[in-house]
Amino acid sequence: MPGDSAQSTSLSAVSRRTALKGMAGLAAAAGATGLLSACGSDTKSGTGTTSNAATGPVTFGSNYSDSQPKAAFAALCTAATSKTSEQITVNTADHNTFQNNISNYLQGTPDSLATWFAGYRLQFFAAQNLLSPIDDVWDKIGGNFNDAAKSLSKGLDGHYYLVPIYNYPWVVFYNKSTFSSKGYTVPTTWDDFITLAKKMQTDGLVPLAFAEKDGWPALGTFDIINLRVNGYDNHIKLMKHEIPWTDPSVTAVFNQWRELLPLCQKGANGRIWQDAAKTLENKQAGMMFQGSNQVAANYAASNLDDLDFFVFPEINPAYGTDYMDAPTDGFILPKKGKNAGSAKKVLEYIGTSDAETTFLQTDHWDVGLANGLVAPSYNAIQKKSVAEIAKCKNVSQFMDRDTVPDMATAMIKLIQSFIDNPTAANIASIQQSAESQAKSIFAS
Repeated sequence: MPGDSAQSTSLSAVSRRTALKGMAGLAAAAGATGLLSACGSDTKSGTGTTSNAATGPVTFGSNYSDSQPKAAFAALCTAATSKTSEQITVNTADHNTFQNNISNYLQGTPDSLATWFAGYRLQFFAAQNLLSPIDDVWDKIGGNFNDAAKSLSKGLDGHYYLVPIYNYPWVVFYNKSTFSSKGYTVPTTWDDFITLAKKMQTDGLVPLAFAEKDGWPALGTFDIINLRVNGYDNHIKLMKHEIPWTDPSVTAVFNQWRELLPLCQKGANGRIWQDAAKTLENKQAGMMFQGSNQVAANYAASNLDDLDFFVFPEINPAYGTDYMDAPTDGFILPKKGKNAGSAKKVLEYIGTSDAETTFLQTDHWDVGLANGLVAPSYNAIQKKSVAEIAKCKNVSQFMDRDTVPDMATAMIKLIQSFIDNPTAANIASIQQSAESQAKSIFAS
């Protein structure tokens, strides 16, 4: 996603195992209310300028464009209107379009509220003075979240800019029926993973469903291989450009990936991730590495019981499976949005266990973040997500959230080049180009 340059500062490393266990707590069950007519799906943005006291109808810019996440978000908005009496109109944009246009959106005439992400992508736009701080909201909801969630919701200036609602793991998905019928076993090491993928290929399956047309999905593959080969600290230092992109540790990531790439679905740069997920759901592919927020959300409800996952296998025993991408999503208050007073009332409700419960009754792939939640409605994927996130010593937020926007954009193009031409010579060229662009971007 393009954006103005900003000084790079790291996201606090707060997500140690104890904090993660709190962030991955189960959510409580409660009844969801029906969809009110106030929740629409118009595609126009709100207009006007922000005023902390201004009240009136709230517009909510949303990237929940796929049918099931859209339904969960609609239920949340309905409940928010019921609890606060604030009328909400949802303005939905395609997920990728929303993300790619966020800078122009925030600088133009944004909605009263908007969906967004924790991590550097939050910090960056807060530092650009495009978001309004919401410390007064957190004065009321702070007791609902642990320190890890609080830190992820802050800008570099220490003020709050996000109300989080869930996180989710990036893991390797598969169909239980496929593994059972073929006699496959879950791999725990890289060698086992490659052996299994080759066996799937022999059996006429696409070993790994894979798509990169949207640009960001393959960033997650780079992340997990780097976390497995070089560890969390190295990965975060690379994202901050404290390690050069020409470093041998980066070469090792691409070389490891080269071994896996022939076992991935061909033509990835021309395929959207939804189509790759359908390849898995239709049992044409044996596995898919991506977030539960995408893969599980894209499955038909009737097929969800067949879906399972395992964490990406160990590569370097020094790091085992200690780390993963587990991004946190939430909601922001654009500085140029309209009716901020009413919008803050909505955020105060969203930051409660009741709101998360309502959302998670329709959302069957993410896990809630509010303290003390208990959710009997969690399915097997969600329960397993809670457990696997809690096992991690640390989690990253995803490359396009852990580094500056311009660097993430540069890496999207370079990784697409790698997918098309994974030769040693091209890897060297990619690393040189990444380093050259990083020097310019981080010097700005």
